[in-house]
Amino acid sequence: MKKPKILPIVAGVGLLFATAVALRSNTKKPAAIPIAQPAEAPYTSYLGGAGLVEASNDNISIGTSLPGIVKLVSVKVGDKVKAGQSLFQIDDREQRADMAVKQGDLAKAEAALQEALASQKDTAAQFALVKDAKGSAVSVDDIQKRQNAAILGDAKVQSARAAVQYARANLATTQSALERLTVRAPMAGEVLQVNVRPGEYAATGVLDTPLVRLGSLEQLHIRVDIDENDAWRFKPGTRATAFLRGNRDIKAAVTFARVEPYVTPKTSLTGSSSERVDTRVLQVIYSFERSALPVYVGQQMDVFIETPEGGQK
Repeated sequence: MKKPKILPIVAGVGLLFATAVALRSNTKKPAAIPIAQPAEAPYTSYLGGAGLVEASNDNISIGTSLPGIVKLVSVKVGDKVKAGQSLFQIDDREQRADMAVKQGDLAKAEAALQEALASQKDTAAQFALVKDAKGSAVSVDDIQKRQNAAILGDAKVQSARAAVQYARANLATTQSALERLTVRAPMAGEVLQVNVRPGEYAATGVLDTPLVRLGSLEQLHIRVDIDENDAWRFKPGTRATAFLRGNRDIKAAVTFARVEPYVTPKTSLTGSSSERVDTRVLQVIYSFERSALPVYVGQQMDVFIETPEGGQK
């Protein structure tokens, strides 16, 4: 009986395949080339940290004190606004109707005051005719009645004036609520974000996404996170250089602005695989002119801060 010839062939093919796989697995893979070369510190002794670009007055999150449906949005991203300029308006029909009612109440109270004043004038005149009368021309009872009427007239005037003040206060409260439905810029700056549209409901409180974000961009700040383990090495006022991520050739010297001495949990993540997220950081603020770097608010940068142990290269 002849043995089948296909088995040696299959065994040979398998051996060749195994050899090829073994040779390929021993081949060294070329090192991955980074998309952009990382920045190099310009100092011999330094601290490094990730910096987040923000407006010089911080990024102001604008909200509303009264909830409602948005009626009008007066600005768009990139607009420069002045302090007090309208940003958006909440539907004010209910407040305007209420204000018309309060205006009517005030007019009614003022008319009642005029009526009380006229009555007071009449009762005072009637009492003046008899209060100095002598003899039996006017009875004591009549004098007493006219005196009481004059006193009552004075009381009615005081009550009417109090009613006018109350009506004015109610009207002022409604006018204040009406004015608060127009959200205005608390300061001069530039509109960074608009996250509300006409017809949408604007809620009050601290929102994850602010209705409008505002900031002053004539000068920018970089908020640099320094690991708490290195915070002791930092000295205020030392030199620092910021590098643009993606192009290490674009850099600028930045000026120390202030340090926030309260160490906070780290919230700005860089995406590095070796990054710790359970650490706390000291936040140092540096400033630079807007024209010095082509950056945008919210962009991350690499910042190197010189430490006293060494000097610049």
